[in-house]
Amino acid sequence: MVVIETPRSPRSRKAAKFERWGWLYMRISGMFLLVLIFGHLIINLVMNGGITQISFAFVAGKWADPFWKIWDGLMLWLALIHGTNGMRTIVNDYTERETLRKVLNYTLWVVCISLIVLGTLVITTFDPCVDSSVSHTLSVCK
Repeated sequence: MVVIETPRSPRSRKAAKFERWGWLYMRISGMFLLVLIFGHLIINLVMNGGITQISFAFVAGKWADPFWKIWDGLMLWLALIHGTNGMRTIVNDYTERETLRKVLNYTLWVVCISLIVLGTLVITTFDPCVDSSVSHTLSVCK
């Protein structure tokens, strides 16, 4: 006879509340990510000549508009937190030793925060006109 174990319940009432918010975040961020990602793909790959248009100049022109910086920043933040939360759920489901679970979850969030900081720095500090050899070829720098 096959015995199916009952799912492990959250460790405390506080953990149960966190799991509920994590579950809700996954659903809401997933809907926003669908719009952001498909918008990103349509703008970058379908319109105005397809994939051949993507170059440094294309990104520089796109990121000259604050709207696209916010769009890409939101996509970065939502996707990284969404993915990390999904991995956290998998780690919680499949790790049996408490110390290993804590180490893996801590590592996941450290990597997530590091990538968010680095990605946000790239988006917010991007300046295509820094190099004078490139700036004369870009319409954004004129």
